Amino acid sequence: MKRTISLLAAVILIIGLTACGNKESAAVNETADGSKESALTPSAEENSSEETTDANKNGGTLVVYFSATGTTKGVAEKIAGITGADIYEIKAKQEYTAADLNWNDSDSRSTKEQNDSSVRPEIGSDAVSLDGYSTIYIGYPIWWGKEPRIMDTFAESYSFDGITVIPFCTSGSSGIGGSGQNLAALAGSGTWLEGRRFGASASEDEIRSWIEGLQ
Repeated sequence: MKRTISLLAAVILIIGLTACGNKESAAVNETADGSKESALTPSAEENSSEETTDANKNGGTLVVYFSATGTTKGVAEKIAGITGADIYEIKAKQEYTAADLNWNDSDSRSTKEQNDSSVRPEIGSDAVSLDGYSTIYIGYPIWWGKEPRIMDTFAESYSFDGITVIPFCTSGSSGIGGSGQNLAALAGSGTWLEGRRFGASASEDEIRSWIEGLQ
């Protein structure tokens, strides 16, 4: 009889310990899952927010450019390299072909666009956020003594409030003319400085000297 009671007590003890162990295990798993959920989700959001903020803080200068033949692109990249700026390329939704750029053809696309100040070619590149930028260099080639009409599209599409805008252009011989002032008028916001023309062979030293002279 005593042996039976002892065995029964042992069985009850084992069952009790097993139940407690399962409860503890379940509690641990629940806590782990809960802490993972509550800790990682806000942390990921916080990190994302911090990365965005830091990107805006560090992106004080932006170089924006349109380059149909690559000449303006070369100057834009040198400016970005010197200033440590971010860079954004304006691409036409309908790219310009060699025939489109034939200035000897009165029926070429670029000739027609430049002869009509109301034309606004559509931009094909993704929109860029200007938040966090205090200085923007805007570059383009000179077509028929003016900025390409796609630059007018860009100027009218953004707010430049609180931003210093510095135009630059490339051409074989034509100066920057009134293209910078025209873009400023179309933008209607921002502080626009006097622009500068560069040739295709503009050196980094030449560009650096110009940038340092702006300060």
